[in-house]
Amino acid sequence: MTSLRVHLGVLGLALLTGFTTPTAASAAPEAPTRTVEEQRLDRAAPQEILRRSGFDTVAPRLARALDAARSYGAARRAVTGEGSRLWQRAVDRAQGRGGAGGDLSRDDDRPLYWARLGMTREVRTWEPGFGLTEGQRAALLDELERTSRGQNAIGYPHGKGLKRILLTGFDPFTLDRDIRISNPSGATALALDGTVIETADGPARIETAVFPVRWRDFTGGTSQAFGTGGGTVERTLRPYLPKVDLFTTVSQGRAGRFDIERTNGAWRGGFGDNDNIGRTETVPVTDPASQPQWTTTTLPYRAIVAADTGRFPVYDNTGVTEIPAGGTEPVVRPDGPTPGSTARAGGGGDYLSNEIAYRATLLRDRLGLRDTLPGGHVHTPVLQFGAGNTTEVTDPEFVRNRLDIITQVRTILTVAAEGS
Repeated sequence: MTSLRVHLGVLGLALLTGFTTPTAASAAPEAPTRTVEEQRLDRAAPQEILRRSGFDTVAPRLARALDAARSYGAARRAVTGEGSRLWQRAVDRAQGRGGAGGDLSRDDDRPLYWARLGMTREVRTWEPGFGLTEGQRAALLDELERTSRGQNAIGYPHGKGLKRILLTGFDPFTLDRDIRISNPSGATALALDGTVIETADGPARIETAVFPVRWRDFTGGTSQAFGTGGGTVERTLRPYLPKVDLFTTVSQGRAGRFDIERTNGAWRGGFGDNDNIGRTETVPVTDPASQPQWTTTTLPYRAIVAADTGRFPVYDNTGVTEIPAGGTEPVVRPDGPTPGSTARAGGGGDYLSNEIAYRATLLRDRLGLRDTLPGGHVHTPVLQFGAGNTTEVTDPEFVRNRLDIITQVRTILTVAAEGS
């Protein structure tokens, strides 16, 4: 990984490896307690983002609904309703429907992230008079995560003549490095959800969802302590991959460039997630005996790279880091893995961007869709603030960069749909 990091540069390492120092995963406390993510919520920047978008009313609304609940069933209905309302409100705001709620740019993904954390904190620390088991609390948190991320709101019109595209994004991350961070992949998911693009082959409908930057959510099994079911990628994508014409997972990657990641690796590099927990291990999946070390994109990468999609250059990234067959030390391979090698980093690194790409393409292959379904991972440029801005939560260059990234992803999807 050393050589890979040198080539990527400091900013580009953001999603590929992460900046925070991981702590060892430990047993969760028995009593309800705020997570590391939720503890950041009271800092000045998150509060300003919520206030300037009007999303500061979201968590208090859920708190009132929970206080009015007199049973677990009523609480679950409240959580489901408010979680779904948050997702739709964020999508509507990003797409210009309804009031902006403040002067923060509509394309901003951060109000959704921080408002969700306010909601999960309410559920996590709520103590109703009727009593609530930890399993019930976990189920409420799981429902809130899924509904507020659009994971259970994916739906396509029936009928022929309309292509179906599925796109995923991520939460902001590396927040201990800079609490103001936005993630252009999450902003893209909000901007494109439910929209239709015109291609040379006809219209294509885009549906989206957003995923957390937390190892535990990607792992199989259920964590009652944290309240989010593991295996979130497979649980979300499995019902839809057989029905769509194209899918792409999207995340923030390197500075100043897009990358179509050719190869994904079955390795977690141990870097800290949004709860400052690290994992160093083979990506855990069901049926590990049949687990490959590598998966590959089936996106039409040649057509995408050749097309004029926007102001940022787009690369076909073929590099990986492997332990060669019979070897013991990692080796950087610019042209992809060699036969029998063990993965140590895909083209997208060894963090959660690589993992979502690996899981989604492995699921594609296990569903028997390898030869028929175009899918893979797109890394966007790092979203940068304007020169000299080290304290403000936004600035004109920051907004321009995010809007340009969103527009270019839309064009990449158009090229991909036409080339599939």
